Amino acid sequence: MKDVAQQLEIIKRGTVAIYSESELKERLTKSKPLVVKLGVDPTAPDIHLGHTVTLRKLRQFQDLGHQAVLIIGDFTTLIGDPSGRDKTRPQLATEDIERNAKTYFDHVGKVLNLNTLKIVRNSTWLSKLTFLDIIKLAAQVTVARSIERDDFAQRLANKTPIGLHELLYPLMQGYDSVAINADVELGGNDQTFNLLVGRDLQKSAGQPQQIAVTLPMLVGLDGTDKMSKSLGNYIGVTDAPDDMFGKVMSIPDKLMKDWFILLTEVPAVEVETLCSGKTHPRDAKVRLAKEIVTFYHTAADAESAAQRFDAVFSRKEIPDDIKEVPVPEPKIWPPKLIVLCGAAKSNNEAKRLIEQGGVTIDGVKLTDPDSHIEVKDGQVLKVGKKNRFYRLRVNYNHK
Repeated sequence: MKDVAQQLEIIKRGTVAIYSESELKERLTKSKPLVVKLGVDPTAPDIHLGHTVTLRKLRQFQDLGHQAVLIIGDFTTLIGDPSGRDKTRPQLATEDIERNAKTYFDHVGKVLNLNTLKIVRNSTWLSKLTFLDIIKLAAQVTVARSIERDDFAQRLANKTPIGLHELLYPLMQGYDSVAINADVELGGNDQTFNLLVGRDLQKSAGQPQQIAVTLPMLVGLDGTDKMSKSLGNYIGVTDAPDDMFGKVMSIPDKLMKDWFILLTEVPAVEVETLCSGKTHPRDAKVRLAKEIVTFYHTAADAESAAQRFDAVFSRKEIPDDIKEVPVPEPKIWPPKLIVLCGAAKSNNEAKRLIEQGGVTIDGVKLTDPDSHIEVKDGQVLKVGKKNRFYRLRVNYNHK
C-alpha cells in the first residue's frame, strides 16, 4: 500500500470537496483498509462516461488496497433520489429496477475490479426497518435543514410539489452508511447533503463518521450541460471504438483538462502540458480520445479508430463500408431521416443535431429541421462531428 501522502494525492485528484481531509489523513495513517462506499440507483439500464467519474474514484481506492463497496439501491430506487431534480422522480416498478441492475453490473465491470468489489443491495437492511425505526431516523434531521437544499428551495420557490417521501431519501442513503460502517462515501457534488446526513446518522449510531468525497458533474459533448442521455450529449461505456473516438474529438477544447483529470490516469503534470497551449489542441484531443477508447476497449482499437477518424475527418474521405439506408419516400422530414439512419434516437435529438450544424447531405449543411427535403438515390448523409456516414437509397429493395 502506498504511503499516506501518495494516497492523498491520488484520492484528491479531480475532487470538489473532502469532508474532511484531515479526517481522511488520520484514517489513512492507521494502515488499515478503509470501507469505501458508492451507492448507485439503477434508474436506467446502461451508463455513460458521466457515471464513471465516481466509479473511477472507487477504482482508485481499490487499487490503493481499500475495500470498495458498491451499494445497489434497489430499495432507494423505489423512492428516487431528488438531488438536482426540479420535479419528483417517477417511481420505478420492481421488475424495471431488477432489469436495470443486471445491465448495470455488466457495465461497471468495465471500470471496477470485480474480483475485490463487494456488491450489496440496500433492500437487505432497509426493507427490515419498522415504522418506529423510520420515525427515530427522521427525528435526526430537521425539516428546515432539508428544505435549505438548493433543489428543494428552488422547487418551493417555483411552487413545484415536493413529496414527503423525497425528504426520507437522504435518511435511507445515510442509513446505508450505518449498515456497512462506511469509512468513506463517494458521490457527485449534488450529493453533498445526502453524504453529510450519513455522517450524522453514523455519529448517532456511535460509529466513526465517514469521510464524504464529492466529485464534479461531467460536462457533456455540448460543452454546456452535464452529460445526460436525455440531452443526447453523452458517450456510452459500450459505444463502439470509432463512435467513442469520434465523440471525444467533437468536444469543445475547454473541456479537455477536466476530461483528462476525471476520465484518465494521465499524470497531472502531463495534463497541464497537454492543455496549456504548448500542445496543439487537436493533438491533445487525439491523446484524450485514445486514452478513453483504450480503457474501454484496447490500445489497438484506439489506434485503428484514430486512423479511420483521420482518413474521414482530416482527408475528407468517405469510408468504404458506408451503411446503406433505404428511404421510403423521396421527400422526407430531416429529423425522421436521421432517426431512420440510426444516427439519433429521437426526433428531438435529431433536431438538435441539425440546429448545431452537424448534418450535411453531399456536403451541403442542413439548416432547417422543420422543412421537408428531397432525397436523391445515392446521396451521402453525414451526421455529427464524429462523421457518421449513410448512403441514402430511395426505393431501395432488400433482397
